[in-house]
Amino acid sequence: MNNRTDILDLRTALEVLRQTPGQLVETDIPVEPKAELSGVYRHVGAGGTVQRPTKVNGPAMLFHNVNGFEDASVAIGVVGSRERVAQLFGCKKEELGHLLCECAKNPIEPVVTEEEAPCQEVVHLAGEPGFDLHKLVPAPTNTPVDAGPYITLGMCYATHPDTGCSDVTIHRMCIQGKDELSIFLQPGSRHIGAMAERATELGIPLPISVSIGVDPAIEVTSCFEPPTTPLGFNELSIAGALRGQAVKLHKCVTIEENAIANAEYVIEGEIQPGVKVVEDQHSHTGYAMPEFPGYNGAASGECWLIKVKAVTHRKHPIMQTCIGPGEEHVNMAGIPTEASILNMVEKALPGKIPNVYAHPSGGGKYMAVMQCRKTVHTDEGKQRQAALLAFSAFPELKHVILVDEDVDIFDTNDVLWAMNTRFQGNEDIVTIPGVRCHPLDPSSSPDYGSSIADRGISCKTIFDCTVPFALKEHFRRAQFLEVDKDKWSGVI
Repeated sequence: MNNRTDILDLRTALEVLRQTPGQLVETDIPVEPKAELSGVYRHVGAGGTVQRPTKVNGPAMLFHNVNGFEDASVAIGVVGSRERVAQLFGCKKEELGHLLCECAKNPIEPVVTEEEAPCQEVVHLAGEPGFDLHKLVPAPTNTPVDAGPYITLGMCYATHPDTGCSDVTIHRMCIQGKDELSIFLQPGSRHIGAMAERATELGIPLPISVSIGVDPAIEVTSCFEPPTTPLGFNELSIAGALRGQAVKLHKCVTIEENAIANAEYVIEGEIQPGVKVVEDQHSHTGYAMPEFPGYNGAASGECWLIKVKAVTHRKHPIMQTCIGPGEEHVNMAGIPTEASILNMVEKALPGKIPNVYAHPSGGGKYMAVMQCRKTVHTDEGKQRQAALLAFSAFPELKHVILVDEDVDIFDTNDVLWAMNTRFQGNEDIVTIPGVRCHPLDPSSSPDYGSSIADRGISCKTIFDCTVPFALKEHFRRAQFLEVDKDKWSGVI
């Protein structure tokens, strides 16, 4: 597979979508960034786990008239459909997991450029008259009960104080003041959290750049997680492989760190050692923002504090944001999940798992559908071994559905057909209780069941909807006549 994308910034991606019918809606209608912007997009094309009614595979949107921000636009839903991601990456939608798996195996490291960076066309320094994040960054408040304006698609870039290895991840960040951001770093889950903890041990701040409005290759590949990308692995190198050329970084203006040169906005700052803030300290709603499972996340009392030193941006910048629970998160999280599972399973069971789909109902994290190939009797049982490997490849995975090769894993109706005709609950369910999964699953709580010892503990479950090898001939789908497609071109 030699697919590569030549889209190297957000503006090029938007232009490609602009030229593709039905893929981008632009509007000059005045919109409030507080709740209204996301409220509009929820109907237009959010999909995923967002409150119904919504549209699956709806277009991306570009708001050109955001109240309070005369010179800026806001883009949402850029990778909000799998078909759109495939178009931007230059492959078929069924190949995305395989493509990213290949890129993860053949990384191209980012480079620091001395060229003028588009992200630094305009520079605002903290301490200057009028410096205020609320007025400089058009960050939406996704629902009326959010803790505040959120940066949801900021590529957080930092360097480990000991090793010098850099990393990029996405975290939720809430504007807390004129020059302050809170950042939620889930303990033990992401590399920048480990960097902040080590900096605190050393009693020093951790320089961090937040690049907003980047090309889709960076947006998606930054969501890879361990074990595919262990501490010290820079996910920008996967983006480099996908682009066929290195991601360009540029030195920040006020801190000893780099930022993504092609970004629309960059926030430069330092994570303060040992300082924790309450996420909803100003709104007191009790909530953070809507998270990918479709529920409002609880406000954290353990967010880290970023003291902002500067905001830089392009002329006429485009803020990029994500609605939270929607198809955009599914693709950002799910496609790397598929790549991680394929990478792990292919090493142990070569040729036995043709494809994997991180289903939207799980937000790209909770559920995977795995297509299984059984060619000899000794393959029986390997499908369940593959499911166990999937849990290892992506620890936050909760449910795995196994189906045969004749099932279209990207068609939920076909998957449920397999469950209804090739599955018996007392025979084909495998449960693994008491395993650490994901704390944002509201059912993973001691309040839900007495067997759940702690928040984030789940029962991982395998639903084996494959036909036993010995019975394959009894489960052949009805075979129809193969017709002449040339004769019926334009019809089929």
